[in-house]
Amino acid sequence: MEPLKVSNTKIKWLNRTVIGIGLASLFSDWSHEIATAVMPAYLASIGVAAAWLGLIEGVADGLSSFAKMGSGYYTDRLRRRKPIAVVGYVVTAVGTAAFSLASQAWHVLIARSFAWFGRGVRTPIRKALLAGSVEKEAYGRAFGFDRMMDTFGAILGPASAFFILKILNNNYSKLFLLTLIPGMVAALAIQFLVQEKDRMPVPHISFGESLKALPKSFRGFLLAVGLFGIGDFSHTLLILFASEKLASSMGMSHAGSIAIGLYVLHNFFYAFCSYLFGWAADRFSKRKLLASGYYLAAVMSLWLIWSTPTLFALILIFIVGGIYIAIEETLEDSFCAELVTKEQHGMAFGALATVNGMGDFLSSIVVGFLWTRFGASAAFSYSFILFMIGATLILRINKVTEKNSND
Repeated sequence: MEPLKVSNTKIKWLNRTVIGIGLASLFSDWSHEIATAVMPAYLASIGVAAAWLGLIEGVADGLSSFAKMGSGYYTDRLRRRKPIAVVGYVVTAVGTAAFSLASQAWHVLIARSFAWFGRGVRTPIRKALLAGSVEKEAYGRAFGFDRMMDTFGAILGPASAFFILKILNNNYSKLFLLTLIPGMVAALAIQFLVQEKDRMPVPHISFGESLKALPKSFRGFLLAVGLFGIGDFSHTLLILFASEKLASSMGMSHAGSIAIGLYVLHNFFYAFCSYLFGWAADRFSKRKLLASGYYLAAVMSLWLIWSTPTLFALILIFIVGGIYIAIEETLEDSFCAELVTKEQHGMAFGALATVNGMGDFLSSIVVGFLWTRFGASAAFSYSFILFMIGATLILRINKVTEKNSND
């Protein structure tokens, strides 16, 4: 892989906007991951059937996906994006804290949907603000830093949730109310640290025309991301896989604890590799790096199908899973920013987030069904095929952007 030619001038990228957005990602993820970690146990404590959890997450994710597309479309037509981002973070924080008022499952459904609507609105705006705060030669590092901070929040959330719950004697309402603190800190980080550059809003055109105006190479990128995404199952399924494979030798209780520990290891590699591959993205071809991440996902799938499920093999599987997710999320965002003009960033990030959201919704349902009906090998074979197709399509994307980066 040939490195890209970069200027001898040192690129300053870690500015207060990048730091502010990174801190917002950390604190917001910390806030809602606390609620997410204990929500299944809370629903069980009030006698709610397991089907409600799937309904709550499905409705919230679907609403969030449509909010991302709408937000991306409208944000390009605004002179100032930051106020909408602040509102989005506040809505997410308040919606998550509103779990404290819930006494029935439909209360949680409304609160989660409200929170995820705010999350959907803010996502493309946050990414557009981030891309607008640095030069294109630093997209990889900026988005890698944001993913790293976000993942640290995802690690802190579950870890602190169970610690705080013990202090509160399993008082779920107080725990949910406490999520308001990191949630509002995230909104304050956007308000007081992010400096939005002056920009001219794009002329108003219809939603369909805005989609058509996106470059052909970007539409090919979305196709590749979408096909990869409908095979990219939630890695909580890796916890189930590890628990099942270790249970015969360790017992289910001990196996479950080991599996959760493996998932924490997975998230640490995800966090640290996010910045590492962001740094690499500014020096090498983003297209080839993203394809390598997709191929690494395919390797993990083959390992799940064929490997002997020893503890050592599972450790390697979880590490590979964390690394490829770091490449996938960091490179998708930075490559997306590079494929379109700055005036199209909102629409492009909205479209990318929507495609990823729908992929997240479909993939785990399909993989879970195949696993239940035909076994784990069939489920991971389905993912392997889509991972390979996605990687191949990424490599076929028009190289115009890459050539421009070398000029």
